Amino acid sequence: MVSLKYMKVKGTWREVADAARTTIRLDEGDREPSPRWKKRILLAEHSPIRKLCFNWKWLNLLYWVSVHFVRHKYGIEHFVSTQRTDRTGADRTGARQDAPVVHECFANAQAVMFMSRRRLCGQASAETRAAWRLVVGEIAKVEPEVASCCVPECVYRGFCPEFKCCGFFGSPAFDKMLAAYREVK
Repeated sequence: MVSLKYMKVKGTWREVADAARTTIRLDEGDREPSPRWKKRILLAEHSPIRKLCFNWKWLNLLYWVSVHFVRHKYGIEHFVSTQRTDRTGADRTGARQDAPVVHECFANAQAVMFMSRRRLCGQASAETRAAWRLVVGEIAKVEPEVASCCVPECVYRGFCPEFKCCGFFGSPAFDKMLAAYREVK
């Protein structure tokens, strides 16, 4: 059963705000950004959000699910346990695709939001969605504004861009998620 060993946050909202101030030629501030400001800069995806980073580690992630995540390469680094014969002593050629691996990631907030668009989509495998929901759930505990911006592609775009729609777009659950995503308190 896949689980998360940990979720760590690197960087602070003050650092994000100070970077944003730099871009508009203002001096550093002395107060914490409000939840409203955080949500607005995340929705705008302005570059300073990349100063806020997350580090997590999945345990017992299926190898083929790990491959889905490794395909993401911008704003994220992956560290996956090896299947190399010379390191494990087991013949790699016989390794099953459902063998469990340890998969650690370090990603900025923008990359986390982008990955959510793909990995929360109803066309993603159930196993991949479940593994990603673990990550977003842990992010929600420490950075709720970031988690509130982790939505499937159809919610982000306002329509389903997939060749084969999963049926979520246009449903009451979609409408509810879209309203929550757009809400800036």
